[in-house]
Amino acid sequence: MNLNIIKNKILVISTVIVSLIYLGWRIFFTIPFEYGIIAVVSGMYLLIIEIIGMFEAGIHFYNMTNVQCPKCPKIENEQYPDVDVFIATYNEPVELLYKTINGCLNMDYPHKSKVHIYLCDDGNRQAMKDLCNKMNIGYITRTERKHAKAGNLNNAMAYTSSPLIVTMDADMIPMHDFLTACIPYFFTEEKVGFVQTPQSFYNPDLFQFNLYSESRIPNEQDYFYHDIQVGRNKSNSVIYGGSNTIISRQALDEIGGFCTGVITEDFATGMLIQSKGYKCYALNDVHASGLSPSDLKSLIKQRERWARGCIQTGRKNNIIFKKGFTISQKLNYIASVLYWFFPVKRLIYIMAPILFTVFNIIVVKCTLLEVLIFWLPMYLLTNTCISKLSGNIRNTKWTNVYENILFPSLLFPVILETFCISQRKFAVTRKDKVEDDRKYQLMRALPHVFFAILSAIGIVNCIRWTFTTGSIGMIVVLFWLLINFYNILMSILFMTGRKVYRKYERSMAKVGCTIANSNFNINCLTYDISEEGFSVILDFPKYIDYKIENEISLKTDRYASQFKAKIVHVSNIKELWKYSFKIVEIKESEKRQLLQIIYDRVPSLPRILDKDVSTFEDLRINTFKRAEKGKISNRKLSRFALDESVEAINYGVVRFKDFNYEYIRIDTGHDEPENLIIPLEYGIILKCTLVTFGGKRQDKLYKITNYKSFAQDKNFESILQKWIDNFNKLIEENKKVNVTNNTVSDELDEMSYL
Repeated sequence: MNLNIIKNKILVISTVIVSLIYLGWRIFFTIPFEYGIIAVVSGMYLLIIEIIGMFEAGIHFYNMTNVQCPKCPKIENEQYPDVDVFIATYNEPVELLYKTINGCLNMDYPHKSKVHIYLCDDGNRQAMKDLCNKMNIGYITRTERKHAKAGNLNNAMAYTSSPLIVTMDADMIPMHDFLTACIPYFFTEEKVGFVQTPQSFYNPDLFQFNLYSESRIPNEQDYFYHDIQVGRNKSNSVIYGGSNTIISRQALDEIGGFCTGVITEDFATGMLIQSKGYKCYALNDVHASGLSPSDLKSLIKQRERWARGCIQTGRKNNIIFKKGFTISQKLNYIASVLYWFFPVKRLIYIMAPILFTVFNIIVVKCTLLEVLIFWLPMYLLTNTCISKLSGNIRNTKWTNVYENILFPSLLFPVILETFCISQRKFAVTRKDKVEDDRKYQLMRALPHVFFAILSAIGIVNCIRWTFTTGSIGMIVVLFWLLINFYNILMSILFMTGRKVYRKYERSMAKVGCTIANSNFNINCLTYDISEEGFSVILDFPKYIDYKIENEISLKTDRYASQFKAKIVHVSNIKELWKYSFKIVEIKESEKRQLLQIIYDRVPSLPRILDKDVSTFEDLRINTFKRAEKGKISNRKLSRFALDESVEAINYGVVRFKDFNYEYIRIDTGHDEPENLIIPLEYGIILKCTLVTFGGKRQDKLYKITNYKSFAQDKNFESILQKWIDNFNKLIEENKKVNVTNNTVSDELDEMSYL
């Protein structure tokens, strides 16, 4: 047996043992019966919530002790069957569907004639018919929209016949290997119902974006698809996610098609397929990516539908007595439904210490010593389990933050659904449009503000009692309050939002790039790419005329795209130079290739937690980032500091202070010559005309009137490189002798007027 599996089992068994000991202590010794009905009800409520939480954790820990990822069998090209690709849409825009269809058309397959792509349009829109005709794919629609997405897919099944069906959401773009990576699993010895790949996202989700953490934490859904789902292979209880999935038509026919009558048709359909004895797999590798909701309304609408739908499905399918399920499957699906009661759980976790410290209501009857003996080992081991078994995708802190953010918005929908007051209408999650609704955001933040005030009062009381009594008995309650207060502050910061500037998401990608115009041809790699443009990193501040169009060629081992682009921004990154380009002209065929270069790849967002993601760092980043004023630079030429003395004709020695090809800042002493003619090596001459004063010192700003005549001259570039090297050497020498560099810093600060 693998050593890691043994370690995981030991860790889980230890966690279960201390958790059971803790639970026994909580049940028999901590309920405050002698403190009144409110205390007893609150204490019992907290205990029940803890038991449910431990049950969920226990199921997950069991699944993760020995993760079973199926081995992909090898099959011959002739074995690949016909496959129908269903792209479900209702009200999404043409631009979004264009990218998804383009991705589907570029999927590899031994016999492309066996891949049948259909746009299943429940909106019955002429624009979608035209798009399908243009891209040469099938179009299926209907006049009545009964049973929403499930009805749409069932309608498509009636017009198609392939043995395998791919379901893709409107925004999900498959990678080229989607079919060839997934279809072979249907040729295992098992009777396979569906293969689910992760729902990955090429844009930061709202948690990453609003909390300034898009480079620090994974997408919130990564924990589910790369951890929980893969763990459920062990019990054959993988959840059908509705997209990025290949399903057996036979399995669907056996259960009567996609499940209707519930608002999460995917969750219910997967359950029914597994109850018929089909094996279902969750893969860990990304084979498609799409858009995560980018505004608060869309996110809350999505999570409310998931919460209501899972509770609704669990109730209607009667999981406990479901025929065809093993005990393991039942336990996993019960845990899936119970998870969505986290708003109720989160409410009591926040209110329990507040009830004691603010309203003097005892919820847990215990001493500090008992807490250290029974609670602390359970708490530490549980946190360790989550971190170790998740592969550092998630930890307890971030789980608490996510749940705390959403619980006020989901609390009443969960309670209503629990008492069979259901939402009948299928709510489509909009992902293509960002709604900046400040009033809505502030309204959603109000519950968090309320709990923040109560928690602050509780913290003050806790500290006051500690100093008054001279006892540290309140230390655990204070710790509980501080953890809650951090979660609440992060929730408030999340709700305040963050302004969106970009229309298209950028992906970090190194793609072979050629930049050409009448003066030069540069071969390099991209730094990032988007539908709007790209950037490259150069090791020399080369002059690229921002007024002219450049011929651009991007090339990978599969795709190539050519178009015209202009420089829109140049910036300095340490000793390198970042040049950003905007596309100004691109043909249809080249655009389709460009889309594949951008999206036929695993998204570049982080897959694991940053090791420096500390509580203090979270608050520091969110505080200072929000305090920063938005600085939008339109600098289109590279600019850098210099300290070079040269001789000007009919004037004498002057010092160059900084340079950007068009302008140069010169120290001319106290004089203000209108014009300077400065000869350099190789017969190069700088003709400079005074523009304005350069700041508080003797520096003056000059326009170089003849810069185009030498800007791309190789000899001038060698002169420039020598100046840059001299300046860098000067800086290094100053550092070595520990000389302060305030003068240089001040000079760099004054460069902003250029």
